[in-house]
Amino acid sequence: MSIDENFHSPVRFAIMASLVSVDKAEFAFVRDAIEVSDSVLSKQATALEAVGYLQIIKGHVGRRPRTWFALTPQGRAAFAAHLEALRSLAEAAAHYAAGPS
Repeated sequence: MSIDENFHSPVRFAIMASLVSVDKAEFAFVRDAIEVSDSVLSKQATALEAVGYLQIIKGHVGRRPRTWFALTPQGRAAFAAHLEALRSLAEAAAHYAAGPS
């Protein structure tokens, strides 16, 4: 397992984390949850879409345009692997910090 460079951006990591427990979420929900501007969210979401980790869904609710985000199966797997790599690093650091047994 290795750290996925696509999640080095804290905003990309936060987007993935905010979507991991849902099927899809509206743009405004994700924006408010991770506390970024529309333009920052749009740019980082587009980057995740480009690598196949995020699906951006456009539609309407009544007459109002809406955008939703959904993790792809590839995105879910990549994020899970990234989290496991982080856990492994954290455990190794904790073991090292504890010193010799």
